[in-house]
Amino acid sequence: MTATAEAELTTAAPGVLAPDALRDPKMRGRLSPTAVRLFLRLADLWNLAVDQRRALLGDISRPTYHNWQNGKVGTLSRDQLERISLLLGIHKGLKLLFADEASAMRWFMSPNRDLPFGGRSPLDRALGGSIDDLYAVRRYIDAWRGMK
Repeated sequence: MTATAEAELTTAAPGVLAPDALRDPKMRGRLSPTAVRLFLRLADLWNLAVDQRRALLGDISRPTYHNWQNGKVGTLSRDQLERISLLLGIHKGLKLLFADEASAMRWFMSPNRDLPFGGRSPLDRALGGSIDDLYAVRRYIDAWRGMK
């Protein structure tokens, strides 16, 4: 494959991945170390326990998590990269909605009666284990941002 053809497969526009880019193991391999570092920083900021972190990543094993924590990152799956992307989007949305980190975390960790949460906190919904749970929280925050 030529360099031009490879570029067409991986980018939709400058700085934007094409929709099918995460099918490419080489692309996932390049993104994986940075994605894991960002996730670990976010998980530290949110004060998440190890089991919560593992759940958000799709119930990865403890040894895998600790390898990632120690910088031994292989190529993440498309699902794992998508999960990290959703979590980063949730964080970005919270930063745009709330004036300070404390208010954002209070909302994120407090029970919420709105439909997607059913009395659970948005974090608890995200910890449900399914990627659909992460999408539900992300969509809710994005919709809320659209109303402000």
